[in-house]
Formats: sequence, structure tokens, C-alpha cells
Amino acid sequence: MNHDSLAHKSVNLNFFRASLQRVLPNHQAVTLAFILVMSFVLIYSLSDVLMPVFTSVVLAYLLEGVVAKAEKLNVPRLVAVYLVFSIFITCLGFLLFFLIPVLSEQTVELVQNIPDMLNSAQHAILRLPKIYPKLISENKISQMMFAIQSELLTYGQQVISASAASFIGLVSAMIYLFLVPMMVFFFLKDKQQLLTWLLQFLPKDQHLAVRVWQEVDIQIANYVRGKFAEVFVLWLISFATYEALDLNYAMLLSVLMGLSVIIPYIGATLVTFPVLIVAYMQWGLEGDEFMYVLIAYSIIQALDGVLLVPLLFSEAVNLHAVAIIIATLFFGGLWGFWGVFLAIPLATVVKAVLTAWPRVDESEIDR
Repeated sequence: MNHDSLAHKSVNLNFFRASLQRVLPNHQAVTLAFILVMSFVLIYSLSDVLMPVFTSVVLAYLLEGVVAKAEKLNVPRLVAVYLVFSIFITCLGFLLFFLIPVLSEQTVELVQNIPDMLNSAQHAILRLPKIYPKLISENKISQMMFAIQSELLTYGQQVISASAASFIGLVSAMIYLFLVPMMVFFFLKDKQQLLTWLLQFLPKDQHLAVRVWQEVDIQIANYVRGKFAEVFVLWLISFATYEALDLNYAMLLSVLMGLSVIIPYIGATLVTFPVLIVAYMQWGLEGDEFMYVLIAYSIIQALDGVLLVPLLFSEAVNLHAVAIIIATLFFGGLWGFWGVFLAIPLATVVKAVLTAWPRVDESEIDR
């Protein structure tokens, strides 16, 4: 009895040891696991407090690629940093003093026209029982309209509550606008000094961590910079198209089109509704203009999938659609909007770490 019990415990212990050795085959893997766990705990626990720092690190990381390319052209690093940072500040000024005011104006105008849109939609829906009496009844239509009005009332109250707290958000935004560009500049200018200071707190045996970081750096750089380029190109094409078609809220809808690619599959589906609703409310289904918008929208989405994505992400890690959806749900649940925004890069990091992680054979474990 005791002999069987000891044998059973020995088998369990060997199984646990073999499983642990598969996951952590050497001390370098242990070091890397420690770094990853500590980084996750730090980011998760201090994300609200240090969000300006994390945002600055991401922006500096993106701009570092441009600085590195300038250095390859024999431009001194300090000159390259000042040049790239000047372009960054110019783009930030365009965003703050031109794009955001236009978007705010069009958003306010759209919100003011929502009651008229709802009335038109209500009249169109109320005609359905007469057109399709066997499929839908007036009672079901009334219940559906009551439910929609209740939901809209709830959303309206939430918007009012958010507006009451908007002053605090405005103050935070002003602080961000001062701190983030300043930190981005110093992260670019003093990159080597900051990395040297940070590395002294990490374990000395960093060969595996460096190899994993190189893999992550390649994949993240390809994805994030490619995604920014995709957003910019899709925004410009959409804006030019909607302006040519004289579609209302062209700037707002084109920005939504650009931002929709941040969340693959889901974003493209969600942005379809505002584009088609605005076109329908402007022209209805009788005129040719609605069909022109529908065709143009379909062509833009097709060009994005067939041309832009293969061109910009030829070297990026391919993630399965299921992995993208799971990453969006998981990181969105952790960090809200920013988790959704960074879900694909974070999923790419996870895949890159798993790809570079050391593995051992059964023969090595048995030894």
C-alpha cells in the first residue's frame, strides 16, 4: 500500500518536472518568463496612472523607425530626431486645430439631425405592415419602436452624464498634450541612455530575452507602422470619394472608415451602417446617388483587402480570425478602449514570444 502510494507520487512528481521543463527548459527561459510576468503586472496595475508614459513609449517606438531610416542615409541622429519630431508636432497641430474641429462640427450636426432621421425611419418602418402584412404586424412594429425609443433615452442620459464630467476629461487631455510630446522627444533623443539605465535592473543573462525582443520588434514594427499607413491611406481615399459624391459628413465618415481597420472584421462591419444610413437619409433609395455610395464603399473595402493589406503587411505575422476576436475580447475586457486599440499588436507579441520560446525534445527531458 505504501509502496504503491510512493510510486504514484513519484510518477506525479516526474510528470510535473517534465511539464515544467518543457515550459521553462533553462535559466534563460526562467529569466524571460520573469520579465514578461513583471511587465504585465506593472502595465495592468499602473495603466491608469502611467497611461501618458505608455502612450509616449508607443509613439516614440513608431517614430524611432523613421529616425533609424534617416540615420541610414547618413543623417546625424540628433538632426534626425529634431526633424522627425518637428514633423510629428506638425501632424499633431493639424489634428488638433483642423481635423478635430471639423469632426466636432460634423458630429454635432449629425446629432442634431438624429430626431429627423428617426422620424423618417419610423415612417418607413410603419409602412412595412401594409407592404408585407403576412410577415409583420403593426403590434410588433409598435413594440419594436418602443424598445428603440427606450434604448435611445438611456443612451441620451448617459451622454448627458458624460458631458457633466467632461471638464475633468478636458483638463486631463490638456495635461496629456503637454506631457506626451515632451516625453516622446526625450525618449527619442536619449534612447541609448534610457535603455542602458533600464537594463541594469534586469538579469545579466539576456540572450533569450534579446532574441525574443528582436522577433517581437520585427513583427510589431511591421504591423503597427503598416496599420498607421493603412488608416491614413483609407481615410484619404474615403474622404476624396465622399467629397466627390457630395455625401454629407464626408470628413467624419472617412475618419471612421480609416479607424475601422484597427479592429479587423468587426470595424468594417460597424462602419457600414453609418455610411449607408447617412446616404439613405440624404437621397433615399429612389435616386442613383445611394447606389453610387454603396458601390464606392464596396470598392474601397475591396481595395483595402486585396491591395493595401497584402502590400503593407506582407512581412507581418498572420493571425487567424478567431485569434483576432479572442484578443479583442480579452484585452478589451482588461483595458477598455485602449485594450481594443492595442489588441492586435498585443496578440502579435504573444505569438512572437511563443514562436521564439525555447523547446526541448523528450530525449532531453529524460536525461
